[in-house]
Amino acid sequence: MRSRTATWFECKIRYEKTMEDGMQKKVTEAYVVDALSFSEAEERIIEEMSSYISGEFTVTDIKKAPYGEIFFSDQEMADKWYKAKLQFITIDEKSEKEKKSTVNYLVQAGSFNGAVKNLDEVMGGTMIDYTISSITETQLMDVYEHTGKTQKDDKPEFEQ
Repeated sequence: MRSRTATWFECKIRYEKTMEDGMQKKVTEAYVVDALSFSEAEERIIEEMSSYISGEFTVTDIKKAPYGEIFFSDQEMADKWYKAKLQFITIDEKSEKEKKSTVNYLVQAGSFNGAVKNLDEVMGGTMIDYTISSITETQLMDVYEHTGKTQKDDKPEFEQ
């Protein structure tokens, strides 16, 4: 389990998908990309989708994703994305009263119970008190994080 804090954008892609029965159907799918701006998010999702979709596709929507952090899983069966809403309990220094703040996380897991386990695994290492107020499965197809590699990095520096 690893986590990543960044600026995330949710992008919707519309294209003609070949269904299991061989028929073509227009579908809209949601993805999340790590980017610095809306224009970079559009560029990144077009780049990512170009290698998976043959034919034309359209970016129909881009918006900032409401996730404070994304927790990635290395498990092979972790093929779903869950939105987890956590409440953190802190003490206000001036009033000395409990204060709750809510943060949304995106968690990769194979099941609802796996999402809870992955959340507890990551959050268990922190000292702050929290409660899980909700976990819901999303319709996200995938999340693309920025790897820091460019096409230039993929080529060997020299050849023998």
